[in-house]
Amino acid sequence: MTLLIILSCIILLILLITWCQLNPFLAFLIVSIIAGLFLGIPIEKITTSVQKGIGDTLGSLVIIICLGAMLGKLVASSGAAQKIATVMMNAFGERYIQWALVVTGFIIGIPLFYGIGFVLMVPLIFSVVYKYKLPAVYIGLPMLAALSVTHGFLPPHPSPVALVVQFKGNMGITLLYGLVVAIPTIIIAGPIFSQTLKKIKSVPLKTFQPEDLPAEQLPGAFNSFITALLPVILLMLTTLIPYLLPSATTLLKANSFIGEGPIVMIIALAVGTFSLGIGQGKKMKDIMSIYGDAVKDISIILLIIAGAGSFKQVFTDSGVNTEIGQQLQHINLHPLVLGWLIAALIRACLGSATVAGLTTAGIIAPLMVQTHINPNLMVLSIGAGSLAFSHVTDSGFWLFKEYFNLSIKDTLKSWSAMESIVAVCGLAGVLLLNLFV
Repeated sequence: MTLLIILSCIILLILLITWCQLNPFLAFLIVSIIAGLFLGIPIEKITTSVQKGIGDTLGSLVIIICLGAMLGKLVASSGAAQKIATVMMNAFGERYIQWALVVTGFIIGIPLFYGIGFVLMVPLIFSVVYKYKLPAVYIGLPMLAALSVTHGFLPPHPSPVALVVQFKGNMGITLLYGLVVAIPTIIIAGPIFSQTLKKIKSVPLKTFQPEDLPAEQLPGAFNSFITALLPVILLMLTTLIPYLLPSATTLLKANSFIGEGPIVMIIALAVGTFSLGIGQGKKMKDIMSIYGDAVKDISIILLIIAGAGSFKQVFTDSGVNTEIGQQLQHINLHPLVLGWLIAALIRACLGSATVAGLTTAGIIAPLMVQTHINPNLMVLSIGAGSLAFSHVTDSGFWLFKEYFNLSIKDTLKSWSAMESIVAVCGLAGVLLLNLFV
């Protein structure tokens, strides 16, 4: 009966978001209250559970997500992302132009949120298409595959960060494992798969091409690369130091402090404020305006995460989390596969990778405790599943369709297929990695 209630609540959540077109945050609140009523939480304590879930979830994430959005917006508006793209293009040359775009998308996709990265990179794709008269989908899809993989697999993006915190994983180790899985996944879903897409006709709309900044206004290449990748560099260094200097107690304490997600992002943003802001002639008032706009851009993501937190807390407070774990243990699937499958099904219905990942986390958490699965690998498995089966319920589907001026059929053949390949290859990579870690 309990699982039936939970399944009904998930279906209701899907219907409210897709059929009723309700904002996901509102849908989560409504379904959380209904779930609390049917799962036996005393009526006077349901709102307490909802509030606790929101507070506990946002309390550990809001700093990382907001600071990450600020840094991403600064990288985009300062021209640093454009400079990175230009350097990569010059380094690879015309013959390997597709690979240049893939590497560029991967590098830029790490600090930038997906929507920002998409809008930023599409003009570069179109400029290459027009200059070399190449098929737009064939050239552009591999770069967007790289953006998608970083969005689903790698911190500091919202869903991976939220899952790391929820499963008590390690941000740096998840990033390292994520890189191992992400690179072959991008190659298969990007350059290799795109070989089958050369015949898809696409005439990208020129109205979607914003003007580039003049070359003289761009920051230097070293400055652009270091600032954009500083969170990644710091996370990797603080993860490696304990293995390199295991006996340096004082250093390890300092390293542990610096390696915390919020501290990493504060350091990176402070460096970026001077290197890409004040150092490029911007006034502090203008920089703060950029940061304010960045928070507005990701406010809905914060609300979705908060709503998912309330949903999870209702499950926990009702006492069904233990029951779910016990019943899931009887399903003859590896926990990593089960997490991937649940996320994939929710993603297919809801369209949002973030909602799919966070909802799955609440369902799979009890199984994590009982099976002792590596939490960092579960983050990647759920992240891979959350990218599967993108179609008309996914905003990314429509972004790709409209920017590339494609039919729904061709969008399904290209974008939807690419996202599903990413999901399957991601799971395969996680299962392979599980044999060695």
